[in-house]
Amino acid sequence: MRRLLPGPVTDVDPYDAYADAPGLRLGMVMSADGSVTDEEGWTDGLGGEADFRVFRTLRALADAILIGASTVRTGRVGPARLRPDLRERRGAPPAPIVVFSRSLDLDWSLPLFTSAEAPTVVVTPQPRAPQVPKTVEVVNAGSLPIAIDTLREYLGFDRLLCEGGPELATSLIRAGLVDEICLNLAPALLGSPRHTRLVNGLESRVDLDLTALYEDESVLFLRYALNGYRRL
Repeated sequence: MRRLLPGPVTDVDPYDAYADAPGLRLGMVMSADGSVTDEEGWTDGLGGEADFRVFRTLRALADAILIGASTVRTGRVGPARLRPDLRERRGAPPAPIVVFSRSLDLDWSLPLFTSAEAPTVVVTPQPRAPQVPKTVEVVNAGSLPIAIDTLREYLGFDRLLCEGGPELATSLIRAGLVDEICLNLAPALLGSPRHTRLVNGLESRVDLDLTALYEDESVLFLRYALNGYRRL
């Protein structure tokens, strides 16, 4: 990876580049024509190995990984894992997955809920249901600001990483809770009118401040600040 902004540097280590994590990051990959899903409706085919390196790095730097219920219902979200080198640098087990669900309508037999090294957390306005496994911690919160405060103040998750999907990403931005967007721009044109957009339904424009730009294997890695956060 090489840094293009704020000044050119070659042979950048992604772990060092992203180590100055703000409070809440949104990390997503997007094609050059604006789709956050590939031909299969997922993200795997967009950014290749360069994107995966940064994806794994952001997970290793996070205290918790936020994911929306719709993404979990695809069945493709498993417990967080760490490669040995990242586990050693992190010095701790993988971050837990935090699922945001209004209804608790989830498949509780998924490995995400039954075999995660770091127990999965579910945030919901609903009371705990009998079908929820005992290994899953339930955070009862009626709004996103309360949920984020609870994750930080009571569970000690200071550095949060949201991986989507777009509905959760949009809700967090709308609520003014996102400090940084880490957008990986893949060198691909999907060409489909059925693009899944990064965000949907913002009531007003949100201006971003580009704080860093990297490149690796033709993928551009952009860091945008929100809420006055400035990269040091």
